[in-house]
Amino acid sequence: MLVQDGLPPRERTRALFVVIFGIVVSVLDGTIVNLALPDITRELNASAAQSIWVINAYQIATLALLLPLATLGDIIGYRRVYLVGMTVFTVASAACTMADSLTTLALARVLQGVGAAGIMSVNSALVRLIYPRHMLGRGIAINSMVVATASVAGPSIAAGILSVGSWPWLFAINIPIGLFCLLRGRSVLPYNVAKATGARISVLDVVLNMLMFSLIVLGVDGLGVRVEGPGGAAPGVPLWLAATELAAGVVIGIFYVRRQLAQPLPLFPVDLLRIPVFALSMGTSIGAFCAQMLAYVGLPFLLLGSYGRTHLEAGLLLTAWPLGIVVMAPIVGRLIGRYSGGLLGGAGLGLLALGLVLLAMLPAQPANLDIVWRMALCGLGFGMFQSPNNHIILTSSPPHRSGGASGMVGTARLTGQTLGAVLLAVIFGMFDPHDGQGPLIALWLAAGFAAMAGIFSALRIRRL
Repeated sequence: MLVQDGLPPRERTRALFVVIFGIVVSVLDGTIVNLALPDITRELNASAAQSIWVINAYQIATLALLLPLATLGDIIGYRRVYLVGMTVFTVASAACTMADSLTTLALARVLQGVGAAGIMSVNSALVRLIYPRHMLGRGIAINSMVVATASVAGPSIAAGILSVGSWPWLFAINIPIGLFCLLRGRSVLPYNVAKATGARISVLDVVLNMLMFSLIVLGVDGLGVRVEGPGGAAPGVPLWLAATELAAGVVIGIFYVRRQLAQPLPLFPVDLLRIPVFALSMGTSIGAFCAQMLAYVGLPFLLLGSYGRTHLEAGLLLTAWPLGIVVMAPIVGRLIGRYSGGLLGGAGLGLLALGLVLLAMLPAQPANLDIVWRMALCGLGFGMFQSPNNHIILTSSPPHRSGGASGMVGTARLTGQTLGAVLLAVIFGMFDPHDGQGPLIALWLAAGFAAMAGIFSALRIRRL
């Protein structure tokens, strides 16, 4: 199905469902396992430190391959990359359900991360093909809403599954969804009209990209968990090893990025980053997702420890955040194109920063309503920012580089979330997370990142 300016309405809906289901399972699997780590540790006879690799293996594999697979989509087609990625993801999910040791589970999670990278790398590019130009804002709003909601819904969905089944079911639910996406995707997903013909991907560049992201993430994470706190240094890799990993990642990154400057189709899209509004949008996205991660992971400690809420109550209160995103997404989708994306994004991030400040200033024993409306304000602000930001990222890039732009959307999100998680580890290493001090500091820091991202967004108003 070749498409010049979007698909007809019926075909558009069918294709969008495939993209949405794919992005739901791939984003969810980044966080859905967190709640099951104690059960996995016990059943597979592993230590708590070793079980972290069930999460790290997926995140690192996804982040390391997003950009190579996005560029591959520019060359061979987004549809093909998506379908192969979904095939790998589904097979890996089946392998995860049958894992009988932590090693086999971690290896299956690496393979699952490879498949997720294929799905995430081109999902925004596919939306650009599915929707006509005058309706692209709505398509991006729907896609952004799904990504944002799935990013924070993992623990709630995991709690529901684990209440009726064991941890392998967290992966088993991916299998029917994956099969549906494969069967329907072959007939409804559009082909690229414009491809980066004549371009090739260098194996060396792929290896350098993987090493850069993997070593930097491992190094920063290793340094973060070793910060001295009230109970002494947290267990982790030796300090010298974490520092070496970080330094090696930076050195490789410098060499890799300099190599990309001479490439006609750079794997790390320095050509797109030369576009000022694109670069500002990357900074906006990283700052916003860092703020979201700091707040959304720190808030449960505040609700459970300081405010005395039960796990069920805390889960229900946290739901106000994604509900705010769901409410705002269709509204802002209709505003895209009528108002400046920089203005919409800046206003949304201003609301997010305000909501985070108000959460940090809650009284010692707040009523549930006081918590809910502040959470909802954060969700409304985040929903108002994300769709216009992604719209700018996609539309400021040439059509034949939609894959590279789509990969950068996912890379910015994962980079921001990783930075937020590492900063949270540092904060919780220095301040006790259970007495409320650590989570409050995280909320104030999150508000600072949201405000900084809002400034980046506002700088784009004159550039659009």
